[in-house]
Amino acid sequence: MTKKAAPSPEAIKAWARLMRVSRQLFEKAEDALKDGGLPPLAWYDVLHELAEAGEGGLRPFQLIERTLFAQYNISRLLARLEADGLVEKLPVSDDGRGQTIRITGKGRETRRLMWAVYGRSIADLVGARLPAADLETLAGLLGRLRDPPSDD
Repeated sequence: MTKKAAPSPEAIKAWARLMRVSRQLFEKAEDALKDGGLPPLAWYDVLHELAEAGEGGLRPFQLIERTLFAQYNISRLLARLEADGLVEKLPVSDDGRGQTIRITGKGRETRRLMWAVYGRSIADLVGARLPAADLETLAGLLGRLRDPPSDD
């Protein structure tokens, strides 16, 4: 049995700040959407991924991979988005039980309205507080924590 290294005080401090700040920023962006009478960020994430996928849409498992939602969460969310007319479920011809999810025109409009508020939140909460060079540094540092590494 190998002994696991204890986190350094610096790692603990960085972790605590990362968790607190990410939760605080997320909550403020959620509040801005709510104040605007708009759905929560989870809806935006799904609508964004579907819009990026184009007319072909995505299978539910692809949405799970791209958004990191649990399967049961994505199922409930998709049912709600479908009930509101923001997405449509289409059968997959070579898979009798499979479905493809595609964003609708109403979904694109909802995403556009949400982005107006969400984008402004990002600008106010992050962009206005740090100079561009610091934003680049922060993005680079956070990118190094991802597994696997990614450009986003």
